[in-house]
This record gives sequence, C-alpha cells and structure tokens, in this order.
Amino acid sequence: MRRICYVTGTRADFGLMRRTLEAIRDSGDLGLSIVATGMHLDERYGLTIREIEAAGLPVSARVDLEGARVTDGATMARDVGRMTIGMVEAFQRIAPDIVLLLGDRGEMLAGAIAALHLNIPIAHVHGGERSGTIDESVRHAISKLSHFHFVATEESRTRLVRMGERPERIHVTGAPGLDGIEEDASIGRGDLLAGMKLDPLRPVALFVFHPVVQEAECAGADASEILACLARHGLQLVALRPNSDAGSSEVVLALERWRHDPSVRVVTHLPRDAFVSWMAAADLMVGNSSAGIIEAASFGTPVINVGSRQNLRERNANVIDVEARAEALDGAVRRALQCGHFAIRNIYGDGHAGGRIVSHLRGLPLDPSVLSKANAY
Repeated sequence: MRRICYVTGTRADFGLMRRTLEAIRDSGDLGLSIVATGMHLDERYGLTIREIEAAGLPVSARVDLEGARVTDGATMARDVGRMTIGMVEAFQRIAPDIVLLLGDRGEMLAGAIAALHLNIPIAHVHGGERSGTIDESVRHAISKLSHFHFVATEESRTRLVRMGERPERIHVTGAPGLDGIEEDASIGRGDLLAGMKLDPLRPVALFVFHPVVQEAECAGADASEILACLARHGLQLVALRPNSDAGSSEVVLALERWRHDPSVRVVTHLPRDAFVSWMAAADLMVGNSSAGIIEAASFGTPVINVGSRQNLRERNANVIDVEARAEALDGAVRRALQCGHFAIRNIYGDGHAGGRIVSHLRGLPLDPSVLSKANAY
C-alpha cells in the first residue's frame, strides 16, 4: 500500500482538499496520513484541526509553532524554519512514499524542503499559476522542488513545461476545491441570513480580504476602503477574518471598527459547507481570496477582486478587478449588483479532480531516478 502524506496549514487548503483526502482514505490501496500545522493549531483562527478530526481523517503529526505571534514578514520567515524542522521529524516517523502539497504557502514550502532532503517524492497541486505577489514566488519554488504536478488548467501545465518541468510528470486534474462544491453548498439563503440575523430583503456581500506581504502596510487602509464602500451601497456584510500573514492584524482592526454595525457580521471561521453556501447565496463576493477566482464561478456569483493578490491568475467571466480606491470600488459594486449572477461556467475544472489525483497517485513511478530531478530544457 502506498503511503500518502498531506501537509495542511490553513482552513483554506484543507477545505479545498477534503474531498480528495477522503478519496485517498477510502481508496483501499492508498494509505493516508496528515501533518497539521500553522493556523490549524491556533485558537485565534478557530483551532480548525478539529474539522480535520471531525471528518474522520488521520492526523498523524502536529507541527506547532511556538513563540511570538506577531504577524510580520520576519515571523513568517522564521516559521518556515520551525515548520521545516517539525516536518523532518514527522516525515521520518511516518515514512511516506509521497508527500502531497497544495498551493503557495510557507507550510507547503517547509514540507517540500523537508521531503526533498529525506528523498521522498513530492506531488504538488495547483502549480503553474500566477499571482504576481510573494505567493507566486513560493508557489514556483515548491514546483521546482516537486517531482510530480497536479494542475488545474492547460495553461498551468504549459507554464510548468516552460519552467523546465518534465511534461510526462504534469497531469491536468482540475481544481480539487470544485469537487462536491454544489453538494457542500447545502444551506439555503434564508437559513443563512436567519442564522446571522440579517434582513432577507436586503442584498448581502461575502467579504474575504487577506494582506499582501509586500503591501502589508496598506492592508488595513485597503480593507477600510472596501468596508466603507459596501456600507455606502447599503449592503449587509458577512466578513471573514484574514489569514495569519504579515498585515493581518491591521485588517482585523479594520473589521473590529465595523463589528457593532447592525449590518455587519465578523466571523473567525466558517466550516466548508457554510462558506460555500454563503458564496452561492451572496449577491456578491468582495476581497482578494482565491476562492473568488476559482470557486465562485461554480455558482455564478459576481466577484469584486481588489488589488494585486490574485493579479495574474486566469479569470472566469464573473470576476471584476479593481484597485482599493473609492471611485473604482463604487463602480464595481454598482456593476456587480446590476449584473447579478452569471451563467455557470468554470475554467478551473469539472468537479472530478479528486478521482484523477487518486488514480495518478496509484501509478506514479517511484523508482530512484525520480529523485534525480533535472530541468527538461
């Protein structure tokens, strides 16, 4: 039985991969272990490791981050080192045949560094995409450390080939976050609004805004500009607190200033079914989350994408790109409310990525030559 180890650090990556992880667990010929770290183990972000455990998925190791929790670039860099040490110890004990990583965060980079030095083949999900921020640099670094790739689109595959990755080791699977997304969006708009004590007759926006590390000093002001715009247009608001990146404390302060507004609900975490239900039910989604770029199109929800965080990613038709300036935001909100929901079409896949990933994991060649990686060009 092949042993697959997945590294998870946030509610976001786990939500995207949950269906795939369940498929690995239930496959019968693959063994699954999970290494949990980062925000999963932090009370301030909802202690979301409990969701992994509630799903019946095996958490084989926890890599806790001790010390100062100041959200700045220096702490993020130090945490990559701390996580790398923890990953080495976890992988030595678990002894996986393949380490599975997703995306572009420091937790995944630490996992890649550890696995590479332990001679464990790495499979990377969502490589080959662009964003133009620190996420892009980290994502491409993980791709270059990886031996196999499960990408969402043909464009991502082409980009990895141009980066020197071997074409036969790049598989277009689609985005795993689309698997079961319609089924997960099981809570109706009326129940969602009633649960938050919001007015069913007024429009509502879902707000998910994370800081950009290179622009951390602007994060609070940009968040405040967006929130003020939504208030001007009479929108009710369900706002998720940001991730733990540099600048997040300023975004949290901006949200706190609106906490007592009767039209605003600030929440630390929404379980996956509640989050995608809000994404489907909202009149618009606002912020800079990859969920707006990748997942929201599966519901046709209009998305106002603010700033540079998703700058160069492939777009679906429902995305409106703006800067965090009052005039631009006002125009985007008017346009989104006027357009309403879009026809459902998603360039990121058909909702069957997990099955493809499991099939590939069964058959990936794991002979020693895989570890002697060289660029194909």
